[in-house]
Amino acid sequence: MFYLSLVSDYLKNYMKTRLAYRSDFWIEVLSDLLFNGLNLFFILVVFQHTQRIGEWNEQQVLFIYGYFMVPYGIFITFFNLWGFSERYIVKGELDRILTRPAYNLIQLMLENMDPSSLFSALTGFLIMVYSWTHLGLSLTWYDPLIFVLLVVGSIMIYGGVYIFFTSLAFFSDSPTGILPLLWNLQNYGRYPMTIYNKLLGFLLTWVLPFGFVGFYPAAYFLDREHWGRFALLTPLVGIGFLTIALLVWNFGIKRYRGAGS
Repeated sequence: MFYLSLVSDYLKNYMKTRLAYRSDFWIEVLSDLLFNGLNLFFILVVFQHTQRIGEWNEQQVLFIYGYFMVPYGIFITFFNLWGFSERYIVKGELDRILTRPAYNLIQLMLENMDPSSLFSALTGFLIMVYSWTHLGLSLTWYDPLIFVLLVVGSIMIYGGVYIFFTSLAFFSDSPTGILPLLWNLQNYGRYPMTIYNKLLGFLLTWVLPFGFVGFYPAAYFLDREHWGRFALLTPLVGIGFLTIALLVWNFGIKRYRGAGS
């Protein structure tokens, strides 16, 4: 209840702050939608020149992209830690965080929430619905439950990967870190893993498992016979990577000695 009340209070404060300048809020939402729209436009342009990418047709690739956006939009809402190294390590704001009663990582997440990114998740869900109707996929009573389970697993993978690499700031003086590279790599997850070579496919499946934030979970609904069981590994992969990330984060916090004077 303590953390739920914190989330509620931070959301209220966010809305009061952002809606004081409503045009800025809606411009940010519009810019996010335009960015996602450009990615969608790129896919549509590609399929103007080919009928398939590998064995996947246009509607299937759109479905994968739509799923990719759902966990991504939720993740970016709550795990917005891009400026952690410069703001909290270099400038010393982590000292303030460590005096708060809430768990330090949750406190950081609440301070940097970006609820406007939820519109990206909503857009992705609408793309999935659109593709679903055109593909004529079957729907069972437990599919919504599986969908929620897979999305939660994908969010944990995002969180695990980004928390792990963010925590490396405790051991390095670099103000930027590796996060910009991860940002580019994660986009490979919005396309079928089968179109990549074996080395890249292995990397995106088991090393930096961005295949589980887009393709594999989406493939559960597209081709259950071939990908169904493998896609259900998504929550397990998420738990594994998030656990490792939290262990490294907690070790880094214990190593942290303050910004000095």
